[in-house]
Formats: sequence, C-alpha cells, structure tokens
Amino acid sequence: MTKKIFITGGAGYIGSVLTKKLLEKNYEVTVLDNFFYDQQSLLDCTVYKNLKLINGDVRDYHLVNKLMKDSDIIIPLASLVGAPICKKYPILSHEINFDSAINIIENKSSNQKIIMPTTNSAYGTGNKDNYCNEESKLNPISEYAEQKIELEKIFMKKELSTSLRLATVFGPSPRMRLDLLVNDFTYRAFKDQFIVLYESSFKRNYIHVHDIANVFLFCIEEDKTNNEIFNVGLSDTNISKLELC
Repeated sequence: MTKKIFITGGAGYIGSVLTKKLLEKNYEVTVLDNFFYDQQSLLDCTVYKNLKLINGDVRDYHLVNKLMKDSDIIIPLASLVGAPICKKYPILSHEINFDSAINIIENKSSNQKIIMPTTNSAYGTGNKDNYCNEESKLNPISEYAEQKIELEKIFMKKELSTSLRLATVFGPSPRMRLDLLVNDFTYRAFKDQFIVLYESSFKRNYIHVHDIANVFLFCIEEDKTNNEIFNVGLSDTNISKLELC
C-alpha cells in the first residue's frame, strides 16, 4: 500500500528537494506552503499525479488538521529558519515555528509517524573540542534554538516520533538560499572575489541538502528510527569559518 505523506513548507529549501525524491519513489505527497517567497520550486513536480499542492498557511489549523488526517507520515518543515529572522519577527516566528508545530503534535493520531527537523545549534558552542553527540548537554544561545529544544521535548513524548538535529545545510535547491554559510561563501568568492570573515574561529558542522532529504527517506522507510533523536551532519566537516574559507 502506498504511503501518504504530508509536508508543510514543502516548497522551501529542503522541502522542494525532498518532495521530488518522494514523488519519484511513488509516494502520495500532499504539500502545504504559503509561497512566501513567490518561489516556483515545485513547478516541475506538477506533472506527478501523486502530488497534491495546497497554497495555504500552517497557522490555519482547520486546514492543516484536515490535510494531515489521512496521512501516514507527517513532516513539518514550515519554519522561519535561523536566529536573525526569528529575532526580527519574534511573534511570527513563534506562531510558525512553535505554535503550528504544537498543533500538529497534539492532533496527530497514534499510528501516524512524524519526522521533525530541529537544529544542532541547540548545543550552543559545544565543548572545548567542539564535538557533540545526542547525549551532549544542550546550551542554546538563540531564541530559535530555544524554541526547537522546547518543541523537541514535547514532540518526543508522542508515539512514532523522530527528531533530526540538522547541521548547517548547504548545496543547490530549486528554492535556493544564499544566506546559508557555505552557499554565501561560495557566492561571495565568485561574485565579489573576496570574503569577509566574522568570528572566523567559530566551528560548525555541515550537511548537504540532498543528504538531508535522503535521511528523511531513510526515516520514512525504517521503523527503527522511531522515538529516536539523531544528529545529522558530516563527521569530517567540524571546521571553523576560516577552514571553510
């Protein structure tokens, strides 16, 4: 039986990559997105008969609850991502990042699987060696990370829940983002021929957007990921901004 998957923010940076992969594997996919950036990232996916594309807002709880009702798997990607935009729009970020996710958590049935992206920025600056595992102490230094931690605590109490603490994402996507560090550095190096570094010794971990989509696919297909928390990043990219540069 074909699994039905409901994705909020499915036309976004990660969502547009993941949605196409799911459609190619013949999953029935329902995407809810408000197309805030006027993006056409799913235009080439409209040829798939197994895609249902809804222009709507995750804050419309009646619509969200109706769409997720018949889904086997829920992937809430709709979010204002990153500390700067959350700081600029604190009320909006709380409504989208936190309140709308709580609505999904509270209204999912016990047999529905939910795979939620959080963030490894919840670890803060890390220990002296800058290595963290899933058992490391959380030390958020932004409102965005604090929201994600609180959400994860509530979320992991539910059945069939998987949390993915994502590293800093990079790589091309139909809904391209140039504000992400690797993408920004690449663009600046090519266009400006120089890069301005701030806090150059600060270390991060990174993960390609297609690798993230493949992790979601793995979690969809493997029951052993249920009720677990996973760091999602590349082991060989615990590097500083200067090393990245």
